[in-house]
Amino acid sequence: MMAFTGHAGPLIMGFETSCDETAAAVVGAGTHVYSNVIATQHELHRRYAGVVPEIASRAHLQRIVPVAREALRDAGASFGDLDAVAVGHRPGLIGSLLVGTSAAKALAWSLGLKLIGVDHIVAHLHACFLGDDPARPWPYALGLVVSGGHTSLFRVRGPLDVVVLGRTLDDAVGEAYDKAGVILGLDYPGGPAIDRLANEGDDRAHDFPVAMLARDSLDFSFSGLKTALLYAVCGTRLERDASVLTRTQRADFAASFQRAAVSAIIAKVKRAVERLDVGTLIVGGGVSANSRLRAELETLSREHRIDLRLPAREYCVDNAAMIAGLAAARYAAGLFDGWTLSPSTRSAVQAWQR
Repeated sequence: MMAFTGHAGPLIMGFETSCDETAAAVVGAGTHVYSNVIATQHELHRRYAGVVPEIASRAHLQRIVPVAREALRDAGASFGDLDAVAVGHRPGLIGSLLVGTSAAKALAWSLGLKLIGVDHIVAHLHACFLGDDPARPWPYALGLVVSGGHTSLFRVRGPLDVVVLGRTLDDAVGEAYDKAGVILGLDYPGGPAIDRLANEGDDRAHDFPVAMLARDSLDFSFSGLKTALLYAVCGTRLERDASVLTRTQRADFAASFQRAAVSAIIAKVKRAVERLDVGTLIVGGGVSANSRLRAELETLSREHRIDLRLPAREYCVDNAAMIAGLAAARYAAGLFDGWTLSPSTRSAVQAWQR
């Protein structure tokens, strides 16, 4: 984090409440992160092994004001220093989004500041540029977002010019990881737990499917992989569970699952790189912290001689710094929102009509 000592405009406070993280941040000029506060809810959802929307929205209500105050305090700034208030208002859980959107609108209205709505998925792509020189232009790039709710490929011409090339047809990769964690009896959330355990296992112990779909498809599918793991662990009649497994067996399942999940992502990224004339791959989302995925993306980028931009691990998860950062591009373009700004469960990013 940087210490705020003056105006590096625009100075924007961002809010992120799309799922189960209550986050607020203060960012200057789109890339200078002065504070980035995240209150996770893992302890609230662990017993359910997944996010419960009603619990999530109530926790946001309790935490949003303290988190905002902490973000401003950590930045060493005051409300009077702010130029705008931004919020990730789509996509996500509607109750959770409503809390963040209402808080951002209330703060902007009370201070007489501009209000900026931001697409959460596109903001994940901006996370790669946090900490960069704000004058550095966005490259013409292939974008990849891999998270608990989204697995998508994008053609990116700039922060405000993003179109979908392919997306998951069922489970997102992060969702598949969480379900795999439940199958293997691991701690919640499943993604980090599987990544750690996979380092102990043999990734060739089990041959799980890698869904490629149609020959030219850039879409993803992970439901078959999840089901294959379920039957391998529990039997086709679900007559047993992971409690009968040794640690070595669990590790082998975790490593084999991870190999298949990452292989599916890498295969589609490679297909898109070979199809599009791009020099940069930008990646975001919680699963971009996965050790195997990061290593294989680095290998792919070297083989195809493209620049790889991975976010720092602190910006992989849902956070408000990426919201405020992307909002700076909308601020520069004069794209502001009114008090009728509403949350939405759907992204506004459109598919590319090839």
